[in-house]
Amino acid sequence: MTNWVERTGVVVLPSGATVRGRRVGDSASPADFALLLAPGPVPSWPHRRIRWPDFWVPLDRADALDALDEALRRAHAGSRVEVACRGGVGRTGTALAALAVLDGLPSDDAVRWVRERYHPRAVETPWQRRWLRRLR
Repeated sequence: MTNWVERTGVVVLPSGATVRGRRVGDSASPADFALLLAPGPVPSWPHRRIRWPDFWVPLDRADALDALDEALRRAHAGSRVEVACRGGVGRTGTALAALAVLDGLPSDDAVRWVRERYHPRAVETPWQRRWLRRLR
């Protein structure tokens, strides 16, 4: 597994794979793949963007699940995967929680899990919590 240069924002998923959450535009060590959840600058490394309005849920559920599955596959393969939105809390926290659910965490535990491991205000809205409960 490839290690991160810094550990800020890095969470360990239930399987042991690691993923970094951060804000779009913040300087950070390079990743191998970025999942972008907001408009803004694109990194120089491979990336994919999900259309996900601030404080809401993804506009295209199938595309979001496909992108999250791709990020999870890459993380399992040892790639440095990051998830980023404008503020690095709501959408990023929701996506990190979704990755944990897709990785085997019960959906009822997702909000508590991401708030303990990533940010205490991750998953900011009731509809983001509902989206996580209905993820699979």
